[in-house]
Amino acid sequence: MTIDFSLPGQPGTVTAHKIKDAFGSGGDTSPYLVSVTLPAGQAISGHEADIGRVFTAVGDAVPNVRVIDEANTGDKAFRTKDDRTAYALVFYRLNPSPHQTLLTDPIRSAAEKALPSGATVGVTGEEVLASGGEDSGGPGVLGETLLGAVGALAVLAFVFASFLALLPLLVAAVSILATFVMLLPLTYATDVSFIVQFLVALIGLGVAIDYSLLFVTRWREERDRGRDNHEAVVVAMERAGHAVVFSGVTVAIGLLALVVLPVPFMRSMGYGGALIPLASVMTTLTLTPAILGGIGPRVDWPKIRHENRASRTWSRWTAAVVRRRWIAAGAALAVLAALIAVFFSVRIGLASSESLAKSGPAYETLTTLERGGVPTGVLTPMEVLVSTDQAQSAAAELAKVDGVSSAFVPSGPAGNRDGLSIVVIVPDYETVNSKSIGVVKRVKNVTEDLPGVVGVAGIGAAQIDFMHAVYGNFPLMLTIIALLTYVLLVRAFRSLLLPLKAVLLNLLSLAATLGLMVIFWQDGHGSDAIFGIEATGAITFWIPLMVFAFLFGLSMDYEVFILSRMREEYDAGRSTDAAVIEGVGRTGRLVTSAALILFLAFAALASGPGTDLKTLATGLGFGILLDATIVRMLLVPSLVSLFGPWNWYLPGWAARPLRVQPSSPHPERAEPESKAPMD
Repeated sequence: MTIDFSLPGQPGTVTAHKIKDAFGSGGDTSPYLVSVTLPAGQAISGHEADIGRVFTAVGDAVPNVRVIDEANTGDKAFRTKDDRTAYALVFYRLNPSPHQTLLTDPIRSAAEKALPSGATVGVTGEEVLASGGEDSGGPGVLGETLLGAVGALAVLAFVFASFLALLPLLVAAVSILATFVMLLPLTYATDVSFIVQFLVALIGLGVAIDYSLLFVTRWREERDRGRDNHEAVVVAMERAGHAVVFSGVTVAIGLLALVVLPVPFMRSMGYGGALIPLASVMTTLTLTPAILGGIGPRVDWPKIRHENRASRTWSRWTAAVVRRRWIAAGAALAVLAALIAVFFSVRIGLASSESLAKSGPAYETLTTLERGGVPTGVLTPMEVLVSTDQAQSAAAELAKVDGVSSAFVPSGPAGNRDGLSIVVIVPDYETVNSKSIGVVKRVKNVTEDLPGVVGVAGIGAAQIDFMHAVYGNFPLMLTIIALLTYVLLVRAFRSLLLPLKAVLLNLLSLAATLGLMVIFWQDGHGSDAIFGIEATGAITFWIPLMVFAFLFGLSMDYEVFILSRMREEYDAGRSTDAAVIEGVGRTGRLVTSAALILFLAFAALASGPGTDLKTLATGLGFGILLDATIVRMLLVPSLVSLFGPWNWYLPGWAARPLRVQPSSPHPERAEPESKAPMD
């Protein structure tokens, strides 16, 4: 398991690797900032040698670091305006292990041993601020899974009102273990992102419960209709099992599309994530019927809730939607449109330092530097690799670039080795998102005309590479997902129109979800109240793609559940409107309960370590609730009712390659609303 976010073959990554090979550290990391503050009444001037010894001690005591300070640059930019605080940049070598610990304590310990009398030391930086200065790991995978399972059990107890509530949890537990077993060989073949373990546990919990919930509900329905146990299991396998297979394959398609992206960690999440629905499908369609066929009737006790008729609540709701289909569709589209409009203000990048911490030693150290006139760009400096004979002239030219605060070439091994030198560039402001990396682009443009320059590395350069390599390939990823999903659903629904509507609604739902993330995280309307995290100012560059890949398939689950039942009712001779009412009446409670279970799983995931994991989890949670309510329970029934007979049309030329029967609308007649017992 790793946390490597590199992009092989991209200019920034290539340069970063050359820097690490030549200098042993830096290139693809934001440095630690180590500050030394002298007592009141003392100034850095006159104590330069004492301060230099402190920073030298850090370089000597901490392995694989490169210290840049006033001593080896001769630049007084490394002290505050009041001349009381000096600081150094400590570049380190990235450890891709998820179990890595911060270097805060070793750096602080080394500095304190060499401190002048009465002086204080501070350590800050992007990594330190993001962690709050602590190596907190959250409750861990097991703790989060158990937390999600408790919430799921509460929902299942309401749905079944019997001991059957335990069955989906058992299926989920087996499915999660099976996924980890299937994932094990993959870890020997390639590096796998540490995030995969959280996704397997929490999303695996939700997906497996969803599929088992669908199967068990259908089995119960057939039992309540008078079928014997064996026959009920067979019918559930034919009907619900069919929907489960198509749902699982759809989710897998969305995740496998990640493998077309040139980012190893995202590819690993694509491979690993695709195992989740596949294991859930296999477990649901083997273990669930086996248990139901054996002890199902005995476990379904006490028999409080019955499934012999559609839900009155959901049937009445859907009947109202069908009667006011234009209003319902317009209202749902208006909500989605408002959220999509917000999405267009998204900034892709990293969380700003203002959102990372508001208290603690790291925050206080950064505040001291800022008050002393040190630009926040020191958090995300650029490193320009250049031949030594051209280094000083390159630094002089790069210092003139708009947005650059200072540029310098460290002397000695910290900046010169084997004929190569590093020009360290400090921008005026931290370059953490798509709106603030303009200075990085300007620096890269200038270096193209400078002799001896090998390349530009740093956090800002990595973001430019990511935007080009990943989001540049996004249309390909989107096309693959949309085409494969459309073909699969044409075969599942025997319709040309329903799959097209499903794909388009999924895209609208996803864009609206990203709009919610902008409101909640980027603008901070909710993140502070719930998590105590200020507005991030941006959405971390890899998260929108992950939300898209996971939600596209997970949301389609509910589409398959609902439309499969509508298709079944229509094929049984009902009119389109009657099929819509009966279909949602049968699946409404199922879909909303399944969505709530997944939401609770994502809520548990949000308790994990780091802002990025919380952002991903809340994005998935927002998307599931939005999709299961506004989209599936309001927009889908209204649109299917509006489309009428066109929903059910599949010509022979399209049916033959898919090896399914062609479909034509049957004559429709008005049907009286059926009365259903209270839930």
